[in-house]
Amino acid sequence: MLTVSDGVAAGTREDRSGDVLDELLRAEGYEVERRIVPDERAEIASALRELAASARLVLTTGGTGLAPRDVTPEATRDVLEREAPGIAEALRADSLAKTPHGLLSRGAAGVLGATLVVNLPGSTGGCRDGFAVLRPALAHALELLADAPTAHEQT
Repeated sequence: MLTVSDGVAAGTREDRSGDVLDELLRAEGYEVERRIVPDERAEIASALRELAASARLVLTTGGTGLAPRDVTPEATRDVLEREAPGIAEALRADSLAKTPHGLLSRGAAGVLGATLVVNLPGSTGGCRDGFAVLRPALAHALELLADAPTAHEQT
């Protein structure tokens, strides 16, 4: 997982949203590698490439809003090979159902190699809620990316 935050990178803020994601992922049995970068497009893109080289899933937290330094979606799109707009749309829809601020989220999601990359907000609640939306489809998505046999229902 990748925390994008100038304050956390500088050591002036706690990585609370990263802590939440770490806890949620470990509870699902995932091994977690954590990285922190400032809100710098090139650094975000580089960290995403590095993490995707050894992970099947990369969740980011932070940098998805409208502030001038919020560039996580742009950095993510710089490295994605294929977008998964349904994931980002579902995350926004769930957020909007809870707060009008959900309209302001610009997170992206998609595939880099065989790795799923998903941008989540920088708030603890946004991470918790976003993971809850993602969780039911996550195992299937990772199976598809690994080109593993899946049990698609035939109709």
